[in-house]
Amino acid sequence: MNRKQLLFGIVGIAVIGILVAAYFVFFAGSADDNGVTGSGAKAQVTADDRTLGSPKAPVTMIEYAAPQCPHCAHFDMEEFPQFKRDYIDTGKIYYVFRVFPLSQVDYAVESMARCLPPENYFQFIDLMFRNQPKWDPDGYDIPDVKGALEQMGRIAGMSADEVDRCISNQSEQQRIAKVAQEAQTKYNVTGTPTFIVNGQIHGPFTEYQELKDFVDPILKK
Repeated sequence: MNRKQLLFGIVGIAVIGILVAAYFVFFAGSADDNGVTGSGAKAQVTADDRTLGSPKAPVTMIEYAAPQCPHCAHFDMEEFPQFKRDYIDTGKIYYVFRVFPLSQVDYAVESMARCLPPENYFQFIDLMFRNQPKWDPDGYDIPDVKGALEQMGRIAGMSADEVDRCISNQSEQQRIAKVAQEAQTKYNVTGTPTFIVNGQIHGPFTEYQELKDFVDPILKK
């Protein structure tokens, strides 16, 4: 797969079932209301969302990302820290992070993150972005994906058994698939990262200035 063309569409319950089933086949072999459309519409945030900043901020930004996505990792490492200082920490933007899975491995990583205390969620996602070469089979030589995920889990304080229970949680797989399906049907999300800011949609930001040029006019409205 070309890592510059990571696209993943989810259409209907039948496809969701296939994805969840494929997830379990994949790891068995390795052994031992989320928003509204419309320009200017402020997105709805649910209790299941992982967020940063003040809910009272004038602007809400949703990022749909995938742990395997290299562009998402770039944003996390190179642009997000300054974005957080300038917009989230200052109360200008309420940030919402949602996983839009590109493969079964993204289901596993998000399931692991959801097993941790909510306050540790973003720390774990950042850990996975920064260490993609250690666990991501797309573009890297990872002969034992589950073992690699277990090693990353240990860094976060999880035992191998805990990792196994987390990635085997079918209800969590279904929740992830539902979020992704809604991202596609409500916002026509087909790739990652995709940002929705008060109903306005933008793909990957190549540099921080591009991000500023997108959000500043929205903040002025």
